[in-house]
Amino acid sequence: MHNASESILLTDLYQLTMLQGYYEQAMHATAVFEFFVRKMPPQRNFFMAAGLEQVLDYLENLHFSDADLGYLETTGRFTPAFLDQLRHFRFTGHVHAMPEGTLFFPNEPVLRITAPLPQAQLVETRIINLLQFQCMVASKSARIKITAPAKLLVDFGLRRAHGAEAGLFAARASYLAGFDGSSTVLAGKLYAMPIYGTMAHSFVQAHDDEVVAFEHFATAQPENVVLLIDTYNTEEAARKVVDLAPGLRKQNITIKAIRLDSGDLVQHAENVRKILDAGGLSQIRIFSSGNLDEYVLADLLSRDAPIDGFGIGTRMVTSSDKPYLDCAYKLEEYDGLPRRKKSEGKATWPGRKQVYRYYDRNGCMSHDILTLHDDRLDGLPLLSQVMQDGKRAAGLPSLHKSREHARHELERLPDKLKKLSASMPYEVKISSVLTSCAAAVDARNEAP
Repeated sequence: MHNASESILLTDLYQLTMLQGYYEQAMHATAVFEFFVRKMPPQRNFFMAAGLEQVLDYLENLHFSDADLGYLETTGRFTPAFLDQLRHFRFTGHVHAMPEGTLFFPNEPVLRITAPLPQAQLVETRIINLLQFQCMVASKSARIKITAPAKLLVDFGLRRAHGAEAGLFAARASYLAGFDGSSTVLAGKLYAMPIYGTMAHSFVQAHDDEVVAFEHFATAQPENVVLLIDTYNTEEAARKVVDLAPGLRKQNITIKAIRLDSGDLVQHAENVRKILDAGGLSQIRIFSSGNLDEYVLADLLSRDAPIDGFGIGTRMVTSSDKPYLDCAYKLEEYDGLPRRKKSEGKATWPGRKQVYRYYDRNGCMSHDILTLHDDRLDGLPLLSQVMQDGKRAAGLPSLHKSREHARHELERLPDKLKKLSASMPYEVKISSVLTSCAAAVDARNEAP
């Protein structure tokens, strides 16, 4: 079966119609585009960079197949000469980017593409598609990790994701941000991340006796006995677990945890914890799922719910409270000249840029400075080259290394920005060099 997500035709039509215009006018000079987020959504204080690995995969494999060109010919929109040019299309440009797991803020370029104009233009749609989603989910997941740093956090989002690719990328992005693993098996294979699983209500319902269901599951999965106990009566099921445990121990099977998926989680967890402890099963952990996010977790923890871990699904994989980022991929330089969009409410800073980060005496992030790439400052530069001449740089970090980087980033985030409510914005200063460049571009554009 053809993998549609790998097709170069996974783009907007206007990318191709513009390309024909560029080719007809021989507009092949070097262009610089940058991906950034325009503004912070309400109740958000930071973003986390994610999705770079998939962008690099996409750029390295970019080409038009014979079938792609055949389809484009049937549309009647493109000349034979242009389609023949596309037969040799490859990405030969350079990419600079923030490492995955880096925290960033509005107007800061997360990724910069430098390539001949047709190449840099064509990749816009897919780059936004890849980065927007993973940055959104990683940022949401990071908030969940900040809220419950000592709890087991597992991605349960595949079944509610907006498509298979979204489910996989959400598993990856949440793991990058600090989740412990995912229930999605393919994510474990593709990203070398831990996978977790329990059981469904249907397994219990398929049996005539709840205890027999528990026993059958335990003997089928002796190394991973996590029993779902709220199919009928939660507290009664907990008592059944107490009665079942001694018999399983004789078979060298230990119950690791029980799962709660409905009702008043605090009350059920308290009741179940008492039942398990009284039955000598204090080692059994309580795991919970069911429409959870950082706000629900904050409430559960504030009420001292005795819950050891959480399966986070729908609200994380869709970032339900803020389901999109106001992001853009804009031309900042062409043919050696800085370019600037001046649309109302959507103005951009011109030129290829760099972000420098500064820290206070305690090692916490203090402020950033946005400037032109050749304006060398004494802060930490956040963008580095990750692709040259269409080939990724050697030694780029693995997902596990990026996960460690994300952890360090969150440790250095100021406490005020870790709140679930909106805080005073993190300061991103605009350098005088950049403001002068913008003024010069404006003067050039306004000249008669």
